[in-house]
Amino acid sequence: MTDPINFSSRTSRFGLPYLFPGQAQKEFYVNEAHTLVDALLQPVVEGTANSPPAQPAEGDCWLVDASPTDEWIGHATEMTCFQAGSWLFAIPSEGMRVFDRSTNAYRHFRGSWSAPARVAVPSGGTIIDAEARAAVAALIQALADTGEIIQG
Repeated sequence: MTDPINFSSRTSRFGLPYLFPGQAQKEFYVNEAHTLVDALLQPVVEGTANSPPAQPAEGDCWLVDASPTDEWIGHATEMTCFQAGSWLFAIPSEGMRVFDRSTNAYRHFRGSWSAPARVAVPSGGTIIDAEARAAVAALIQALADTGEIIQG
């Protein structure tokens, strides 16, 4: 017979709380876990900021920038969501991807949040190849449509 697994109090990747036998206020831990899963499953953020918005809507999520203030102090680079009247923070893991509504593009976490590149359609030059430019323009549009880059 194998030994039982000993769990810490939270999951290793996103810090979701575990339940234990005889634990008081289990609903608190379950609700916190559900709230974090709600924020982390197909995550969408309003943008990046150093301070919380004055009147956040329930469910609004943000990426905390490098110099947080107010309630966000100590949570640089984390994702935060406004749930049940307070901010709930999640530490991102390497490779995490969120959709940023302010840029209409995806951001990836690689030690910090990377913004997508702004790519312009080619113009100018001494020799113009219309077919090549059309192909490059179509690729840029396709990548912009998926949120991988910002066209412009």
